[in-house]
Amino acid sequence: MLTTTPQSSGRARAARPARPEHRLAPDGRLTVLGNPGHRRVTLFAAAARAAGLPEPAVLPWLDLLRGAYRLPEGTVLRIESPGEEEAVDALLRGPALGAQYAPTRVEGGAAWYAGMTAALRALAAAPGVRLLGDPEEIAVMFDKRRAHALLSRAGVPVPRALDGAAVTGWEDLRARLDAAGLRRVFVKPSHGSSASGVVALEFGPRGQLRATTSVELADGRLHNSLRVRRYQEERLVAELVDRLAPDGLHVEQWVPKASQAGRSADLRVVVVAGRATHAVVRTSAQPMTNLHLGGARGSLELAREAAGPAWPDVLETAERAAACFPHSPMVGVDVLPTAAWRRTVVGEVNAFGDLLPGLTGLPGGPAEGLDTYAAQLAALGAPPLPPPPSTHPHPHPHPHPMIHPPTEQHR
Repeated sequence: MLTTTPQSSGRARAARPARPEHRLAPDGRLTVLGNPGHRRVTLFAAAARAAGLPEPAVLPWLDLLRGAYRLPEGTVLRIESPGEEEAVDALLRGPALGAQYAPTRVEGGAAWYAGMTAALRALAAAPGVRLLGDPEEIAVMFDKRRAHALLSRAGVPVPRALDGAAVTGWEDLRARLDAAGLRRVFVKPSHGSSASGVVALEFGPRGQLRATTSVELADGRLHNSLRVRRYQEERLVAELVDRLAPDGLHVEQWVPKASQAGRSADLRVVVVAGRATHAVVRTSAQPMTNLHLGGARGSLELAREAAGPAWPDVLETAERAAACFPHSPMVGVDVLPTAAWRRTVVGEVNAFGDLLPGLTGLPGGPAEGLDTYAAQLAALGAPPLPPPPSTHPHPHPHPHPMIHPPTEQHR
């Protein structure tokens, strides 16, 4: 079976604002669950210092997973990504990979997901600890099948996708795609991130087959690579899908994207407290636009000009997606523009989609002049840095109030 959602009509429903509990402690102190020394932690700490807040304490993911931590009552805890730390990744993926574990391995995503969600649920149960983020919503965002179904039920435009029973392997996938009449799809690990294990799959009119992916098949194991490669032998594609299937797969139609400068383009839109605050255009000559796979930042100004009067709908689509996660004070929404930037669908919603160093808020928007971390702190009640006078010739056409702490009127 297929699930499908109509394209946006341009009438976006009002996004739900952040809940009143998303506030700083009275003394402004924060603890960050993260990997010490990593960019996500250091950039957030720099934003806190710039806002005049105390230096955030850090709860290492490694300590959380080992049970070697204690949080005092009244702790306000920001949840950061567990990624980019080999020891954490090894613990989350568990002993199943054994001596074959390597930080580049693709397999083990289901175990990683189970370990992460269990750890966050345990934190949520800790007495006197207030989380800035919801473990159950993070669990949905890190399960592509569940996230797609939630967005579809809410009327958010998403690509068509295979639903029903889990894909068991290549023969099952091929039969179901034939029955659905789908010739170009993305095959994604249900719990992957950063394009890990993603395969862009195409069937030609005369039986040709091509799989584009960053996955390298080596000695019967799958490894992430920084080089995008293509497989055209069915034997190799079948092995790839068969090895990915046990961890769970999400399969969706490959939506032709709009282009910029002759390259495929999409957008990462950061939504803070229910409002689109930051956006970056990502372009690539490959199906995947991730920067580490050869993608590059495109021109936001050119994207706005290409979208024209449809630009507000682009941001509203991201806000509608974020509204499906009302207990998450920040999400990063991958918006896929189609039809020459006149329509959009949502590819994914990312719980940790705010690592965009040096990017300031949309001109004329609610976080102009602020980076993604400063915008979040302002939404939590920190004194916002005054934005610089705008010299942008075209003010942001999507009117938003300035970010401010939630009040009774938002309940």
